[in-house]
Formats: sequence, C-alpha cells, structure tokens
Amino acid sequence: MGIAGWLVIAFYAGLMIGVGVWYSRKNQTADDYLLGGRRMSPIAVGLSLFATLVSTLSYLGGPGEMIAHGPMMMTQSAAHPLVFLIVGFGLIPLLMRQPVTSAYEILEAKLGTSIRLAGASVFLLLRLGWMSTILFATSQNVLVPLLGLDVSWTPWLCILLGILTAIYSSTGGMRAVVMTDAIQSITMLAGAIVTLAVITVRMGGVSAWWPKSWPQHWQTPNWGFDPDARVSFGMLFVSTTLWYVCTNGSDQMSIQRFLATRDAKAARRTLAVSQITDVSVSVLLSITGLAILGFYQAHPPQLEANVTIVDIGDQLFPKFIMSEMPDLLAGLVLAAILSAALSSLSSGVNSACAVVEKDFLSRHKAGTTPETTSLRRLVLLTWVIAAVSVGLSLVNTFIEGNIIERCYKVVNLLTAPLFVLFFLALFVRWSNGFGAWCGLISSTLAAIAIAYAKDLGLPLGISFVWMTPCSLVTGILIGAIASAAWPQKRATA
Repeated sequence: MGIAGWLVIAFYAGLMIGVGVWYSRKNQTADDYLLGGRRMSPIAVGLSLFATLVSTLSYLGGPGEMIAHGPMMMTQSAAHPLVFLIVGFGLIPLLMRQPVTSAYEILEAKLGTSIRLAGASVFLLLRLGWMSTILFATSQNVLVPLLGLDVSWTPWLCILLGILTAIYSSTGGMRAVVMTDAIQSITMLAGAIVTLAVITVRMGGVSAWWPKSWPQHWQTPNWGFDPDARVSFGMLFVSTTLWYVCTNGSDQMSIQRFLATRDAKAARRTLAVSQITDVSVSVLLSITGLAILGFYQAHPPQLEANVTIVDIGDQLFPKFIMSEMPDLLAGLVLAAILSAALSSLSSGVNSACAVVEKDFLSRHKAGTTPETTSLRRLVLLTWVIAAVSVGLSLVNTFIEGNIIERCYKVVNLLTAPLFVLFFLALFVRWSNGFGAWCGLISSTLAAIAIAYAKDLGLPLGISFVWMTPCSLVTGILIGAIASAAWPQKRATA
C-alpha cells in the first residue's frame, strides 16, 4: 500500500483509541466497566454481538471457503430464524431474570461452586484459544503478506495487535467495546462491498466473474445428513443451530451483551440485529470469495511450483487487496479485516476480565472491595489477558486445516461442553454437581475425538461439523443419567 492506504489505517487506529478515551469518563463502577450500566442501546449492542462473533477467522475464512470448497458452508444462514426463536424466546427470558454479571454465577445455585468455577475455566480456555487464533490468523495471513515481511515477524505483529486492543479496551470498558464494535461492523460491511465493486468494475460486470458452470474442485452439494461428506446441509443446519444456541446460552461474551440491555425485549432486539447483520455479511463475504476466484481464474497470479489458487484460498483476499486495489480503497478493506480482529479481541478481553474478576478474584468479597480498587484491577486484568492471548497465538502453528476448519478444531472445541452445564442447570430438574462433572468431561472427550480423529488415529470417519451436536448430546445424556443414578443434596448459593 501507498501512503493514502496507511493514512486510512492510522486514522482507524486513532479512532479506536479515541473512543476508548472518550468513554473512560463514564466508568465510575465495575458494573459500568463490564456492563455499561445495563442500559445500553440494543441496536449498538446487537452490532457489537455480531462483530464479537464474526472475527477475522470468519472474515477471511468465508471467501477462502468459497474459493476452495464452494457455497455449501454459506447455507448455514438458513438456521438463523430457528436460532432466533430458541434463543430469543427460550433462553433470553431465563437469562435476563438472573441478577448476575458473570454468566457462571447462574451455575452455582443449582450445581455448586465447583461447577461454577469449572464453567468459568472452560470459558477462559475457549476464549483464550479463540483470541490467540485471531491474532495468529490476522498477523500471518493478512499483515505478513501485506507488508512483505518474513513469517518470523508474526509474533511481533501479534504483540502490536494485542497492545492496540488493550489500550482502548482498558480505558473505555464495555461502552468503548460496544461503540468500537458498532463502527467495526459497518467497516466490515463496507470492506466486502468495496471489494465486490472493484472486481466488478475491473472485469466489466458481474457476468465476467460469475461462474458459468460448477467448478470441478468444489464439493458436490449434499442436502442430507451424509456423515462421509465434508459438509452436508442437514448436518450443517443442525450444527449451526446448536452452535448459536450454545454460544448465546453459555458464553460470557453473548450473555454479557444481553445483560447490558434494559430487559428481555431489548435483549431480543439485540439478537435480531446481530443475526440480520451476520447473514448479510456472511452472504457478502461468500460472494466476495466467488468474485475473487473469478478474477484470479481470468488473471492467474504468479505462484510457487505445484501451488494452485485453490491451495491458497485463505490468502487470496488479502493478496487481492495488496496487489489489485486502489491505494485508498485498499486501506479501507484492510481496516475492515482489522476491524474483524479488534472487535472480537476487545470483546473477548472484556468478557474474560468479567469472569476472572467475578468468578475468581472477588467471589467471596462482593460489596466489600472499593470501586476504585475494582476498576484498577480490571484495567490490569485487561493487559494481562491480552498478553496471555498473544503468548498462546503461536500454538496455532501446529493446527492443520484452512481457517474454517481451524475455527471448528480450536475455537469451537469447548462450545458444546460449556452449554451442557447450563442445560443441566436450567432444564434438568434432577441435575447435580456430580452429573454435571460427568457431562462436562464426556462432552469434552467426544468433541476432541471428533475434531482430532485423524490425528489420534481414531476410525470415526465423520466430518468435523458433527463435533458440536455429538458432543452436546453426549454431555446432556451422560450428565442427566449420572445425576439420576447418584442423587446428591442440592447445592445452595
């Protein structure tokens, strides 16, 4: 990029820091820092929820998946109406009645202190792995090729992103996170639209990049539940529905946003805004991948020996930005990719702070710690969690698969096991701590077995998209059966 593109990036980074400084004046209590006073706009929070869950992994993975495997993964958008009904009318009313800051406080009353701490720990493991993957993917797949650097620079770029995130997250708290997420959501939409527009103008119309026939390397559409298929619509629909239900019903990042609104009705509006934006961006990104594929088929790039554009599907979006887009627009689209990273990182850091503070540090000191002390500790925790995420980012070097597969194997590994605890606490009348432990352990083992069957030498022979439904059903059944077989005295809060 030239100087105009870098000025766009510099302006964007300065804007994020400026928003953090602006909202720092409003943080008088820990509740302000973590929940924005519980009176935030459902539209802004909905955009924040979308930006939180759609990270760089999705922003780069969507086009990369379309280029390498075709549109089957895009069909998961069909699950959103069902997700809204289940979460909006089944889970949100239950969650909004809870006078909590950390979602894992809900677990203690029914299942005991050990399960609350286990749930909080699983969340931290899940989100630290998620943030580290975002840092790695953004640094190695975007910034390294864009800057023309050697891959050895990846750790230093991870550190730079971590510092930028920690600066505005630690100064502005939840209000700054939500506002920057809203800005970043709009930037992500604009980035995809600009890329499509540039390709269409360069090639003389949509028909020039729209495929005339089904590419041979794409997966043949599978509309059933075929376990041998990489992705089948039926299994993807079930897996996507369960992933969103599990995430919105047990993940601190989602629940924290619902709690930041006034009531259940406002929380449902938050969910609706998030899902509408999610579907819009997912479709745009998939079409962007189609356009990039068409462009590089018409203008083959110079590649290493025995490497095809299909092999580097995840890298073609940033490659197009770097080599084909006008300078100013390249800066805008790169800002969109960085938006996807920073919005997720800031939300993850803020939510992790809430869990560490409420579930570990001040669990026995509610109401006794001065607000100024709590605020200082939350600011320090923000920097510590950002540093840990940077340290863990290097682990992704050892994970195989494209970005979408890495999401499933690392980011989504513990999503279902975590929701098993909430399902048992909220919907299984006879559940207890022992059964919850059995459910958590069995669900985790099932997820690992499916995600890493090939690496572990297990003859399962089913796709990675089966991980969430199989591990969820396993955990719920074993947790319910174990609770019934070994009844215990119900824990008290």
